[in-house]
Amino acid sequence: MKSLLTPEQDAALVAAIRQAEVTTSGEIRVHLEDTCPTPEPLDRAAQVFGELNMHKTAARNGVLFYLAWESRQFAVIGDSGINAAVPDDFWETTKETVLTQFRRGNYVLGLEEGINKVGEQLKRYFPYNATTDQNELDDSISFGGSKPSPDA
Repeated sequence: MKSLLTPEQDAALVAAIRQAEVTTSGEIRVHLEDTCPTPEPLDRAAQVFGELNMHKTAARNGVLFYLAWESRQFAVIGDSGINAAVPDDFWETTKETVLTQFRRGNYVLGLEEGINKVGEQLKRYFPYNATTDQNELDDSISFGGSKPSPDA
């Protein structure tokens, strides 16, 4: 699965996450896998959210972008703190922002635009506090659900 992204694309996504997080206590992660093992990608996103310990941020303001590449399934999910703060349609409009680029074949750009949009809301509702804030979660892209290679 990691081969889905070139090193440059991986670096661009990590840079987008870091840029979005610089003005907020919020945490953003991206998880990519080949196929979604559940019928509903939102259910899988919630499962991955827990596996990545994203619910353990102090302000409960973690956000996960989940993409199952081969099965073409995508979800974006936020923890209770950010979910309570953003407008009701925020997750759906963020998802649509990302999917608009996906439909054009611009997967990295779509994720970057979604990350930027989430970063703006995190900054608004959870501004950075130099005395108390720290990077609580790894900024790297996580990968899972890959099929074993034929020669494994």
